[in-house]
Amino acid sequence: MKKFFFSLVLSFCGVLLYGQDLPTNPEPGKCYVRCKTPDVYKKEAIRVQVAPSYKKIVTYPAQYKTIEEKVLIKEAGEKLMVVPAVWGTQEVTYYEKEDGTKLEVQKAVFTQESETVETRAASAKWEMAEKMPNCESTNPDDCRYWCYKPVPAEFRTLPVERLQSDAKVIKIPLPGVRKSYKRRVMVQRPTTTIVQTPPEYKTIKKTVLVSDARAEEVVVPAVYRNVTKDILVEKGGLSSWKAVDCTLIDNNPLPINWDFASAVLNDGAKRIIDARLLPILKTGFAVFIESHTDMRGTKRDNQDLSDRRAKAVVDYLITKGINPSQLYAKGFGETRLLNKCKDGVACSEAEHAVNRRTTFRVVNQR
Repeated sequence: MKKFFFSLVLSFCGVLLYGQDLPTNPEPGKCYVRCKTPDVYKKEAIRVQVAPSYKKIVTYPAQYKTIEEKVLIKEAGEKLMVVPAVWGTQEVTYYEKEDGTKLEVQKAVFTQESETVETRAASAKWEMAEKMPNCESTNPDDCRYWCYKPVPAEFRTLPVERLQSDAKVIKIPLPGVRKSYKRRVMVQRPTTTIVQTPPEYKTIKKTVLVSDARAEEVVVPAVYRNVTKDILVEKGGLSSWKAVDCTLIDNNPLPINWDFASAVLNDGAKRIIDARLLPILKTGFAVFIESHTDMRGTKRDNQDLSDRRAKAVVDYLITKGINPSQLYAKGFGETRLLNKCKDGVACSEAEHAVNRRTTFRVVNQR
């Protein structure tokens, strides 16, 4: 019977070695676990333009003023004593309002688009696949295929504004106002004694251009947004197998005295973790932390309490410098009682304390 069992173990180890690349030349009586180095990333801030710079144009209209001007409406002449001079009428044209221009502004036109930015580079990770057929091991992690599956890159799409056409100025001519006045001119001189006649004047009003219409350009700066991008600095992965005490692959109790209905680690619990669990993790192993409660309270409350207690251990280890990829935690509430203390059964405080436990075991990292 012993020989049959030994040959069965050798055959089973051969299948595992072929399927999972187990360590060569293992020592009898020792257990091995594969440790993993995590991917190392660094944060890098990139600057994305979400709105372009453009011109904003301010216009000022033309300025005018009204002036008075004395104009000649009758020239100086000569009047004959016997035969009077003959006079005619001449029409003189002038600008009552001079020509100018009017400015119209066509505003800048934008288009709404989007820009996709890579925020995390593509990578890959190990995943455990289906169990091999005919596997006789009761351990769910045995006889598994391992696949190195790619993890796609992560992207973030941002709305951006593009300048389609910039603002511009259109000049529109404004015609001036023209008017005329009449003046008399001598057509025929007198033939006898000439008498000089004085000139005659008239005051007219004119609107003249003081300053023409003008425009000023104001540059509106572009708008940028900072986006944080994860850049892979060093690729992690599976490392070599390490020997581990076989007792560590089974659930080992952490004798933490949790306060009633509390998930806060006291100083005594932290000293236990520092002494028993922290040295194992610092060698590169990964551990699975389980937390359980007794049956007092509702199932939902006990499940939540056990989850929070397992998470409290993980959070404390992270503060001690342990990589989160080495830590797996789960609460089981009151689902895995170790004795008779179920609902409706009277038990002592010592019997309830047996079920309030937190354990750990070394696991093979995927």
